[in-house]
Amino acid sequence: MTDSTFNRRLFLSGVAATGATLAAPALAQTENSTEFRAPVNNITRRNASSFRMLDWRPYFDSLTNGAILVDITSRALHYWNEDESIYKLYPTSVPQTDDLTRKGRTEVIRKVEGPSWAPTPAMKERNPEWPDFIGPGPDNPLGTHALYLSWQYYRIHGTQDTRKIGRRSSNGCIGLYNNHISELYSLSKTGCQVLLI
Repeated sequence: MTDSTFNRRLFLSGVAATGATLAAPALAQTENSTEFRAPVNNITRRNASSFRMLDWRPYFDSLTNGAILVDITSRALHYWNEDESIYKLYPTSVPQTDDLTRKGRTEVIRKVEGPSWAPTPAMKERNPEWPDFIGPGPDNPLGTHALYLSWQYYRIHGTQDTRKIGRRSSNGCIGLYNNHISELYSLSKTGCQVLLI
Protein backbone atom coordinates (compact mmCIF):
# COMPACT_ATOMS: atom_id res chain seq x y z
CA MET A 1 0.00 0.00 0.00
CA THR A 2 1.40 3.39 -0.98
CA ASP A 3 1.45 6.43 1.30
CA SER A 4 -1.07 8.24 -0.94
CA THR A 5 -3.52 5.29 -0.78
CA PHE A 6 -3.15 5.16 2.99
CA ASN A 7 -3.67 8.95 3.34
CA ARG A 8 -6.73 8.81 1.08
CA ARG A 9 -8.26 6.06 3.23
CA LEU A 10 -7.54 8.03 6.40
CA PHE A 11 -9.17 11.11 4.85
CA LEU A 12 -12.27 9.19 3.73
CA SER A 13 -12.71 7.52 7.11
CA GLY A 14 -12.39 10.94 8.79
CA VAL A 15 -15.07 12.39 6.50
CA ALA A 16 -17.37 9.45 7.24
CA ALA A 17 -16.86 9.86 10.99
CA THR A 18 -17.53 13.60 10.78
CA GLY A 19 -20.73 12.97 8.81
CA ALA A 20 -21.91 10.50 11.43
CA THR A 21 -21.18 13.01 14.19
CA LEU A 22 -23.08 15.79 12.40
CA ALA A 23 -26.08 13.51 11.87
CA ALA A 24 -26.20 12.48 15.54
CA PRO A 25 -28.28 15.47 16.81
CA ALA A 26 -31.02 14.74 14.26
CA LEU A 27 -31.05 11.07 15.20
CA ALA A 28 -31.33 11.97 18.87
CA GLN A 29 -34.68 13.70 18.31
CA THR A 30 -37.63 11.92 19.88
CA GLU A 31 -41.12 11.74 18.47
CA ASN A 32 -42.55 13.13 21.71
CA SER A 33 -40.62 16.37 21.32
CA THR A 34 -42.21 17.07 17.94
CA GLU A 35 -45.65 15.48 18.23
CA PHE A 36 -47.59 18.73 17.74
CA ARG A 37 -45.59 19.74 14.70
CA ALA A 38 -46.45 18.75 11.18
CA PRO A 39 -45.06 15.30 10.38
CA VAL A 40 -42.00 15.05 8.20
CA ASN A 41 -42.93 13.07 5.13
CA ASN A 42 -40.49 10.19 4.64
CA ILE A 43 -40.81 10.46 0.84
CA THR A 44 -39.74 14.12 0.84
CA ARG A 45 -36.11 14.47 -0.13
CA ARG A 46 -33.69 17.17 0.92
CA ASN A 47 -32.79 19.55 -1.87
CA ALA A 48 -29.24 20.79 -1.66
CA SER A 49 -28.42 20.36 -5.35
CA SER A 50 -29.68 23.80 -6.37
CA PHE A 51 -27.85 25.57 -3.55
CA ARG A 52 -25.89 28.34 -5.26
CA MET A 53 -24.75 31.89 -4.63
CA LEU A 54 -26.91 34.61 -6.15
CA ASP A 55 -26.46 38.28 -6.91
CA TRP A 56 -28.98 40.58 -5.19
CA ARG A 57 -29.47 42.95 -8.15
CA PRO A 58 -32.11 40.97 -10.08
CA TYR A 59 -34.28 40.88 -6.93
CA PHE A 60 -33.83 44.22 -5.12
CA ASP A 61 -33.40 47.85 -6.22
CA SER A 62 -30.96 48.53 -3.38
CA LEU A 63 -29.66 46.97 -0.18
CA THR A 64 -31.16 49.64 2.08
CA ASN A 65 -31.64 47.99 5.50
CA GLY A 66 -30.21 44.75 4.08
CA ALA A 67 -32.06 42.12 2.07
CA ILE A 68 -33.29 38.57 2.54
CA LEU A 69 -34.24 36.43 -0.46
CA VAL A 70 -35.99 33.13 0.21
CA ASP A 71 -36.03 30.74 -2.74
CA ILE A 72 -38.81 28.24 -2.04
CA THR A 73 -37.76 25.93 -4.89
CA SER A 74 -34.13 25.58 -3.83
CA ARG A 75 -35.06 25.82 -0.13
CA ALA A 76 -32.42 28.44 0.48
CA LEU A 77 -32.28 31.82 2.22
CA HIS A 78 -29.84 34.46 0.96
CA TYR A 79 -28.88 37.47 3.08
CA TRP A 80 -26.96 40.60 2.05
CA ASN A 81 -26.16 43.40 4.46
CA GLU A 82 -26.57 47.04 3.51
CA ASP A 83 -23.00 47.71 2.36
CA GLU A 84 -22.70 44.29 0.63
CA SER A 85 -19.77 43.29 2.83
CA ILE A 86 -21.68 40.27 4.20
CA TYR A 87 -23.42 37.59 2.16
CA LYS A 88 -24.87 34.48 3.79
CA LEU A 89 -26.59 31.43 2.30
CA TYR A 90 -28.60 29.12 4.56
CA PRO A 91 -30.61 25.92 3.95
CA THR A 92 -34.25 26.24 5.02
CA SER A 93 -37.48 24.40 5.54
CA VAL A 94 -40.32 25.71 3.41
CA PRO A 95 -44.13 25.34 3.47
CA GLN A 96 -45.51 21.83 2.93
CA THR A 97 -47.90 22.80 0.16
CA ASP A 98 -48.40 25.56 -2.39
CA ASP A 99 -51.58 26.77 -0.65
CA LEU A 100 -49.54 27.38 2.55
CA THR A 101 -46.84 29.23 0.58
CA ARG A 102 -46.89 32.99 0.32
CA LYS A 103 -44.65 34.72 -2.20
CA GLY A 104 -43.82 38.37 -2.72
CA ARG A 105 -42.29 41.30 -0.86
CA THR A 106 -42.46 41.91 2.86
CA GLU A 107 -40.07 43.10 5.56
CA VAL A 108 -38.85 42.28 9.04
CA ILE A 109 -41.02 44.24 11.48
CA ARG A 110 -39.90 42.65 14.77
CA LYS A 111 -37.08 40.49 16.10
CA VAL A 112 -37.57 38.18 19.09
CA GLU A 113 -34.99 36.14 20.94
CA GLY A 114 -36.70 33.26 22.77
CA PRO A 115 -40.04 33.54 20.93
CA SER A 116 -43.26 31.96 22.16
CA TRP A 117 -45.52 30.06 19.78
CA ALA A 118 -49.27 29.72 19.28
CA PRO A 119 -50.91 27.96 16.33
CA THR A 120 -52.76 30.13 13.85
CA PRO A 121 -56.55 29.62 13.65
CA ALA A 122 -56.07 27.63 10.43
CA MET A 123 -53.44 25.39 12.07
CA LYS A 124 -55.69 24.77 15.04
CA GLU A 125 -58.56 23.87 12.72
CA ARG A 126 -56.37 21.35 10.87
CA ASN A 127 -54.79 20.04 14.09
CA PRO A 128 -57.16 20.52 17.05
CA GLU A 129 -54.93 18.32 19.24
CA TRP A 130 -52.07 20.85 19.10
CA PRO A 131 -51.46 22.96 22.22
CA ASP A 132 -52.77 26.53 22.28
CA PHE A 133 -49.46 28.02 23.42
CA ILE A 134 -45.82 27.07 23.98
CA GLY A 135 -43.42 29.42 25.71
CA PRO A 136 -39.73 29.81 24.90
CA GLY A 137 -37.62 26.72 25.38
CA PRO A 138 -36.60 23.41 23.87
CA ASP A 139 -40.14 22.38 22.85
CA ASN A 140 -40.90 25.63 21.03
CA PRO A 141 -41.33 25.11 17.26
CA LEU A 142 -39.96 28.62 16.56
CA GLY A 143 -36.57 27.65 17.93
CA THR A 144 -34.31 30.18 19.60
CA HIS A 145 -34.96 33.30 17.49
CA ALA A 146 -37.66 34.64 15.16
CA LEU A 147 -37.89 37.42 12.59
CA TYR A 148 -41.52 38.52 12.36
CA LEU A 149 -42.62 39.65 8.89
CA SER A 150 -45.21 42.27 7.96
CA TRP A 151 -47.47 39.43 6.77
CA GLN A 152 -49.58 38.24 9.71
CA TYR A 153 -48.49 34.83 11.06
CA TYR A 154 -45.38 34.61 8.86
CA ARG A 155 -41.94 34.25 10.39
CA ILE A 156 -38.37 33.32 9.59
CA HIS A 157 -37.38 31.32 12.64
CA GLY A 158 -35.28 28.54 14.05
CA THR A 159 -36.40 25.00 14.61
CA GLN A 160 -35.72 22.35 17.23
CA ASP A 161 -36.55 19.63 14.68
CA THR A 162 -33.48 19.64 12.46
CA ARG A 163 -34.99 16.96 10.18
CA LYS A 164 -37.21 19.66 8.66
CA ILE A 165 -34.39 21.71 7.13
CA GLY A 166 -34.11 21.17 3.38
CA ARG A 167 -37.68 19.90 3.17
CA ARG A 168 -41.24 21.03 2.53
CA SER A 169 -42.28 20.69 6.15
CA SER A 170 -43.63 23.96 7.57
CA ASN A 171 -47.10 25.44 7.90
CA GLY A 172 -46.08 28.60 6.05
CA CYS A 173 -42.99 29.92 7.80
CA ILE A 174 -39.36 29.63 6.77
CA GLY A 175 -37.27 27.59 9.19
CA LEU A 176 -33.52 27.57 9.75
CA TYR A 177 -31.15 25.65 12.00
CA ASN A 178 -30.99 27.42 15.38
CA ASN A 179 -27.33 28.39 14.90
CA HIS A 180 -28.21 29.91 11.50
CA ILE A 181 -31.20 31.91 12.73
CA SER A 182 -29.08 33.15 15.63
CA GLU A 183 -26.51 34.46 13.15
CA LEU A 184 -29.15 35.93 10.81
CA TYR A 185 -30.86 37.53 13.82
CA SER A 186 -27.64 39.29 14.78
CA LEU A 187 -26.94 40.43 11.19
CA SER A 188 -30.40 41.62 10.15
CA LYS A 189 -32.36 44.56 11.48
CA THR A 190 -35.94 45.73 11.65
CA GLY A 191 -36.86 47.07 8.22
CA CYS A 192 -34.79 44.48 6.38
CA GLN A 193 -36.41 43.83 2.98
CA VAL A 194 -37.63 40.27 2.39
CA LEU A 195 -38.60 38.63 -0.89
CA LEU A 196 -40.01 35.13 -1.18
CA ILE A 197 -39.86 33.64 -4.67
